[in-house]
Amino acid sequence: MEIKVVEMNEEKQDSYKVRTAVFVDEQNVPPEHELDEHDEGAIHLVGYENDTPVAASRVRFLNDYGKLERICVLKEHRGKHFGVEMIEKMEDVIQRAGYSKAKLNAQDHAIAFYERLNYRPVSDVFMDAGIPHVTMIKEL
Repeated sequence: MEIKVVEMNEEKQDSYKVRTAVFVDEQNVPPEHELDEHDEGAIHLVGYENDTPVAASRVRFLNDYGKLERICVLKEHRGKHFGVEMIEKMEDVIQRAGYSKAKLNAQDHAIAFYERLNYRPVSDVFMDAGIPHVTMIKEL
């Protein structure tokens, strides 16, 4: 998979298509909750396999950390380690911006995935868009 930091509107639209397919169509997140006011100021990433967008995410910088958000891989492309590749690229973006901490809100079913990447839970379970989440952090 080739991961691009979004520079052109077409790439941003590709990231939105992947996010919509995963979060809105598959997980029933309301569209107005998925594409939100934070998209404008975020750094977007999109992963391509054979020029087809298959993964997406965004990074925002808050306080003293980079926040990994909206990490997703199309259902038919899961199991190929694209999620790991996306996280590694996001962490690189965060470090290049001068930050040494990463934070994310993991869906409860993905906690073990993030723990394998050295993220640790720092919150109790909370609901976001009707889905249980846990906040996790990692020192980079």
